[in-house]
Amino acid sequence: MSQMNFSHDTELTLRTICALVNSDRTDGEQLGDQRTLDDYLDGWGWTGRRDRDDDELAAVHRLRGRLGDLFTLLDDEERTVAAVNALLADTRATPWLTRHPEMPEWHLHLASVDDPLAQRMGAEMAMALADLIRGGELRRLKTCAAPDCDAVLVDLSRNRSRRFCDTGNCGNRQHVAAYRERRGQRAAAE
Repeated sequence: MSQMNFSHDTELTLRTICALVNSDRTDGEQLGDQRTLDDYLDGWGWTGRRDRDDDELAAVHRLRGRLGDLFTLLDDEERTVAAVNALLADTRATPWLTRHPEMPEWHLHLASVDDPLAQRMGAEMAMALADLIRGGELRRLKTCAAPDCDAVLVDLSRNRSRRFCDTGNCGNRQHVAAYRERRGQRAAAE
C-alpha cells in the first residue's frame, strides 16, 4: 500500500477546508461577522486582499456551502471531480510559485493577492482537493463517524483509519460510551 506524501501547503489547505466547512456545523455559526472571519483567516495564515464587508463575508459563506456540499459527493468520484473542476474554473485559478519569510519553501498560489478573498480561497482549496484526487486519496475526506456529529475531517493518518473529528471530542465520547456499554453487559451477565 503506497502512502501519499502531501506538500505542506496542500495538507494545510485540506485542514483549512475542514475548518471552514465545520464553522457552521458545530456550536452554531462561527463566522457570523467580520471579526470572526478575520480570526479564521489569521489563524490559518490567509494573506492578501480583505474587503471586510458584508459581500465578502457572504461570498465566504457561499464557498463554505459549496465545499460542504462536496463532502456529500465523496462516494461518487466523477461528481466530486466535476465539482472541483467547476470550482477551479469559477475561481479562474492561475497557478504561480511563491514563498514568504514565514513559509520559505516554494509553494503554489492560484490567484492574485488582489483577487477577492473567496475567489483566492476557492482556488487554493480546489487545487488541494485536485491534489488529493490525483493521488487517489479522496477517501481521506470523511464525515465524523459519531452519530450525533456532522463535522468533516481530513484523515492524514498512515493507514487512513481516523474516524472522528476534533471539533467535539467525538472520539473520546464514542470510546467512553462503548466502554460503558461493555461494562454494563459484563455486569448484567454476572
